[in-house]
Amino acid sequence: MLLVDTNVLVDVLEDDPEWADWSIGQLRAQSKIHRLVINPIIYAELSLTFSTVEALDRTVDDLGLAVIEIPRPALFLAGKAFVRYRRQGGKKNNVPADFFIGAHAAVAGCPVLTRDRQRYSTYFSGVSLVSPASGTGKQKILK
Repeated sequence: MLLVDTNVLVDVLEDDPEWADWSIGQLRAQSKIHRLVINPIIYAELSLTFSTVEALDRTVDDLGLAVIEIPRPALFLAGKAFVRYRRQGGKKNNVPADFFIGAHAAVAGCPVLTRDRQRYSTYFSGVSLVSPASGTGKQKILK
């Protein structure tokens, strides 16, 4: 199982000139070795670019993604990471979406396909990330 971050999916859906090729390539490659999944947070973030739930559901199916629930231990871990973030000077008043995604990956023991390494590597250092190597478009897997 591999959690696919919203930014990768938006790259594909919006045909991002810089990142679409990398994101499409990664989705294809990773689908050969992992079950590609999203959670309700990623689903909600994706909904911003769709006019109906049916259109979003068709796209999720077309991309070969499964929507899975976030386990309670991951929700708890997301809250604890947020407390750490605030103690370190973080300004947000609500738990950021990346905390739910990172905690989900940590509890499930699965990697995240993302272009946004910073927050995951800072607050969920045990999570493996499949991400571009410093903006080069080449894959890098971080532990």
